[in-house]
Amino acid sequence: MLTGLTLTQARAGLAARKFSARELAQAHLDAITRLNPGLNAYITVLPEADVLASADAADARYAAGTAGIMDGLPIGVKDLFCTKGVRTTAASKMLADFVPPYESTVTANLLGAGAVFLGKTNLDEFAMGSANMSSAFGPTTNPWKRKGDDTTALVPGGSSGGSSAAVAAGLALAATGTDTGGSIRQPAAYCGIVGLKPTYGRCSRWGTIAFASSLDQAGPMTRSVADAGLMLEAMAGFDAKDSTSSNRAVPAFHKAVGKSVKGLRVGIPAEYRAPGLPADVLAMWEQGIAWLKAAGCEVVDVSLPHTRYGLTTYYIIAPAECSSNLARYDGIRFGMRKDAPSLDGVYEATRAAGFGQEVRNRILMGTYVLSAGYYDAYYLKAQKVRTLIKRDFEQAFETVDVLLTPTAPSAAFAQGENMDDPVQMYLNDIFTVPASMAGVPALSVPVGLNETGLPLGLQVIGRHFDEETVLSIGGALEAAAGFTHIPSVHAGAGA
Repeated sequence: MLTGLTLTQARAGLAARKFSARELAQAHLDAITRLNPGLNAYITVLPEADVLASADAADARYAAGTAGIMDGLPIGVKDLFCTKGVRTTAASKMLADFVPPYESTVTANLLGAGAVFLGKTNLDEFAMGSANMSSAFGPTTNPWKRKGDDTTALVPGGSSGGSSAAVAAGLALAATGTDTGGSIRQPAAYCGIVGLKPTYGRCSRWGTIAFASSLDQAGPMTRSVADAGLMLEAMAGFDAKDSTSSNRAVPAFHKAVGKSVKGLRVGIPAEYRAPGLPADVLAMWEQGIAWLKAAGCEVVDVSLPHTRYGLTTYYIIAPAECSSNLARYDGIRFGMRKDAPSLDGVYEATRAAGFGQEVRNRILMGTYVLSAGYYDAYYLKAQKVRTLIKRDFEQAFETVDVLLTPTAPSAAFAQGENMDDPVQMYLNDIFTVPASMAGVPALSVPVGLNETGLPLGLQVIGRHFDEETVLSIGGALEAAAGFTHIPSVHAGAGA
């Protein structure tokens, strides 16, 4: 079943000529045709002729012995990455007809490594959301169903919900995501796949439509930890066009998986034992701790005292940066345009028609905290607390190598649940936001199912630019968990 392979397996199969890149691409295009109408994981699917031409070029490179590390591997691209000549919408009416004349650095790197793009995946509008319900092109549906309930549609998480659903359902071998406060890791946990947020600066942000510039980071969403390492190798690297891009060398990340973790110290943050944490999430966390102890790790209790302020701080800083970044979409410089008798009228009409409710909410919040009377009281204070959060992580990593926490406070919930309570929605990111605020790498690994048959993930957080140790620990968890479950809606189901 070609749609059920990992990147690593597919790469080995292509190299051994067990199947062709064209066959692999065609299998995924057929799966998209069959399942995407129900899942809505893709906003734009590339023309079949273009996809197969890319696959044929990969087959030629395999025949010539010049294949790159992603050659012939069909992937989805979150519709936040600008792709030359291919519509890029950010899931917003504001950019519904935008066709970039340039390629983002991350997607250019993947194309340079030989990846075959299948299409642009759905997301929360401008990456703002935790459920993939705010897309102007309609919500994405999680391919998983609760045990005994085939009718209730579940959210795939957000904002990279289209990418996570596509990978989980067999509509792509892997996909790109972006993570601002958990938008790779949380949907990965909800859909039973692997999601890696690299260190801030590891991947270039150039050509990626901005939400919150000091937090946004691209990363891979895959079916295995080794795949995440492999894909990150292709995505990462210094970019002179991005002043926040790191010029550190890019290691062979995938080789970190399978290394012994014996003797590594794993910190368990007391503050993540949040009040009301569901019993199934807590039990899975305890199981993860036991697995790592059995693998030879030393488990250490640690404290991150400012974690409690992480979510509050995030929802000051991120909307402030969003307000600034989205100011360019005014009907004059960028985006759609609604004409009106006055310049102010053009601004108002364009932004009212172009932005959805969640985006408008965050712009208003951000504008408020940046206003003259509140800048010091909110935004400046939040930046100071962010420094304390980062310092907590740095101090913890003086005594431990990684931290282990749950990825999300629950399994996937139903579409429509919590939607009228924005605070409850924001709490979905309670375990992922602190690592984003600190800029450290973090990985979500699927480790089991809860009593309703839905996947749960554990999060491994590491030191700045130490993705290798994060991947090693993630690989140990993956090996111990033996997670091989697939959702009920899958390209290989019944095949």
